[in-house]
Amino acid sequence: MFFSSVLGDGRGTLTNPDSGFWRGLIGSGRNSSGVTVTPESALGLPILQNCVTLLAETMGQLPCEMYRRQDKGQREAAINHPAYDVLRYQPNGFQTPYEYRECSQLAAGLRGNSYSFIDRRDDGNVIGLWPLCNNKVQVLKGADLLPYYRIGASEPPMRMIHHVRWVSTNQYVGLSPIEVHADSVGLAQAVRQYTGKSFANGATVSGVIERPREAPSIKDQGSIDKIVDQWGQKYSGMDNAKKVALLQEGMTFKPISMSNVDAEVLGILKTTGTDIARIYKIPLPMVNDLEKSNYNTLEQLMIQFVVFALLPWVKRHEQAMMRDFLLPKDRREYFIEFNLSGLLRGDQKSRYEAYAIGRQWGWLSVNDIRRLENMPPVPGGDIYLQPLNMVDAGKPGGDLTNPKVRAQLELQQAEIGRILAQ
Repeated sequence: MFFSSVLGDGRGTLTNPDSGFWRGLIGSGRNSSGVTVTPESALGLPILQNCVTLLAETMGQLPCEMYRRQDKGQREAAINHPAYDVLRYQPNGFQTPYEYRECSQLAAGLRGNSYSFIDRRDDGNVIGLWPLCNNKVQVLKGADLLPYYRIGASEPPMRMIHHVRWVSTNQYVGLSPIEVHADSVGLAQAVRQYTGKSFANGATVSGVIERPREAPSIKDQGSIDKIVDQWGQKYSGMDNAKKVALLQEGMTFKPISMSNVDAEVLGILKTTGTDIARIYKIPLPMVNDLEKSNYNTLEQLMIQFVVFALLPWVKRHEQAMMRDFLLPKDRREYFIEFNLSGLLRGDQKSRYEAYAIGRQWGWLSVNDIRRLENMPPVPGGDIYLQPLNMVDAGKPGGDLTNPKVRAQLELQQAEIGRILAQ
């Protein structure tokens, strides 16, 4: 009876029999390294924690706005829409918008799915978003092919759950990056466990003092300890570096270098870290691996991170929000969008050069530029200029004899002078 209720009772079929509930019963993360891999244990790997939190923190700080479409491609902030305050100010009773989006992306990055319960008014509009624990949620497929959800004893329909999913093989439940790459993550965990146990249980020395074979042996352990202690006190530590030692009775000091096994462990740690960064498409300099980076490539790496790593997640969140938060009658009039322009801006010199080109050729106004720089508009800043040599090609020599053209050029020259004088 228990298992029949979990597997479905004719109204739907379980779309993810190996997730959430079942992982709690039988465990998960079996892989070739023999180490149990879970999202929680994987988060203990610095490189993986850096990747998932980089995406989550960046997603949390992106401006998210709901817009209303206007004529001629214009738009305005939809401040009167009921969902506007939920997105911009308070998604629920205890989280800020940053915390909510950060936690949502963290769940999606680790487990491939993020679930939130949608609190709606009587007219269907959203008034709250409450995060749900992944292990408590099961996704089922209804007879109408739409998903519905099982959370304990309740089975809310699709309209009550905000679901953001990663790549899926069954189209209903996203795959967990940790489970898909359990071998790579398990290897990284196994190597770290091996290294930790080696330090805890192993014994290593920096070198040995050798005496000639023909020299009489020292049978008194106290005398041996005295020699070793005196050597350590006199020549070990930072303050005693580069001191000159004198050995008697034919004794020699032989330093012990790193073993091949230890050197291989370092190589494996580096390789597994690179593999984990590849899982999330994060450029290595973005996760503090600066070995092969330089100043000339950092801007391009930032663009690579935004376009190939962050933007797909942004689109998943945007379109899931528009599907779940907007009523069907509102979808042609309203839309939700994250603003990534701040991440794609270059250094100040490059930005100002680009603004100068846009201003010179007439497709940016003063207020357009100030808006991009998060500065307030100024009076008269909505005028678009046109270069003086941009005249009708069918009129050789221009049309400067036309009073209207001459007046326009004089107005543009006066505008340029006013801007330069500010």
